[in-house]
Amino acid sequence: MISSTLSHLVRLRLLALCLAALAAAPTAAADGTGIWATPHDSYSSSVGVLGCKINTNRVAYWPMSVDCNNICVKLSYGDRSVHLLRVDQSGGAYDVSYDAWNYLQTGKSASKEPIAGGGVAMTYEDADVSSCRDLIHTDGLPLSAANSMNFLASCLGEPDSWVGRNHVLFNIADPVCSLGYDEKCKLDWGSAQNQATCDHTLGSQAELTSDPVYNIRYPTGEKVLASNGQVVDSSSAETVR
Repeated sequence: MISSTLSHLVRLRLLALCLAALAAAPTAAADGTGIWATPHDSYSSSVGVLGCKINTNRVAYWPMSVDCNNICVKLSYGDRSVHLLRVDQSGGAYDVSYDAWNYLQTGKSASKEPIAGGGVAMTYEDADVSSCRDLIHTDGLPLSAANSMNFLASCLGEPDSWVGRNHVLFNIADPVCSLGYDEKCKLDWGSAQNQATCDHTLGSQAELTSDPVYNIRYPTGEKVLASNGQVVDSSSAETVR
């Protein structure tokens, strides 16, 4: 009798543990997909999206490859949500710009009230690109003329894709805008041209300092130059890109 009672109690205990684990884990929901979101404090883009032309505090680094259409996602935590540009691919994690990760939990920018931590259960869903339009500071997705051609070619191969119809090429050689020239380039794809034409040499490694990209360092909230990690006075960077 005692053995039977103990066995029953053990089963109840195991059931309670399983239910608790299910409640804690991120799950697919009617309004999105559950993930563990982790903070990312260094801007990058595997497809050459230029950080000086977008809001780098609102970027998603998802495990999936960057798409020619679905480059905007909505990430939610509790009653807060933000829209993010998906312009880089992670090694497996669902990384989020540190500032966005911080804001979703606290309602404050990471540059004002930074917090530390790891994966946090959040929910995301794909969103129409129009919801991310204010995160892009150019007429189309700003791409490096020298280093985005593989991605752009795949999108131009889909004539109706959003990126194929909405992109701008610049003669800037790196995503953090420290090399090249801040000038637009032209690509005559219809004439089988597979290399853009710019006023200066395409892919120039000339130092570029006119429009720097800043990161918000984890977990201190310091503003640093993305190109070299140098801490900058907040007064010299009114807007952290």
